[in-house]
Amino acid sequence: EGLRIQIVDKQNRPMFDLGSARLMPYTKTILLELSHFINQVPNHISITGHTDTTAYSTQLGYGNWELSADRANAARRTLLEGGMEEAKVARVVGLASSVLFDKANPQNPINRRISIVVMTKEAEAAALNETGTLPLPVPAAAADGTPSVAD
Repeated sequence: EGLRIQIVDKQNRPMFDLGSARLMPYTKTILLELSHFINQVPNHISITGHTDTTAYSTQLGYGNWELSADRANAARRTLLEGGMEEAKVARVVGLASSVLFDKANPQNPINRRISIVVMTKEAEAAALNETGTLPLPVPAAAADGTPSVAD
């Protein structure tokens, strides 16, 4: 998809408090700085929010999926506050705990994070085209010669 930017604190501090979409002050500072560099590249970006596996629910229907999307949007707003052009954003996505940073410890606070992808032109075109999808790998034919789904 492109260049993935993972912001990981040397002190293993989370980017967000448990159950919160509010950025920690040190994370906000990093994103404000990063916004200037993002403006220097011609590519669009994708922002993804993540949670740890701690179940979160305060309202009917609001859980880790919504929380992770809110975290991605909080990062987007901070990047805009730092001067990033709004048109740079191609996608804002919440993935809940489906892509953990620390798979060995799924409740590790470091899993409460965002990631930013500076998209390749191909991924960018697919994200900006309503009918397009990101390219999927073509599966090889089975060893017994049975045709694959792609065939």
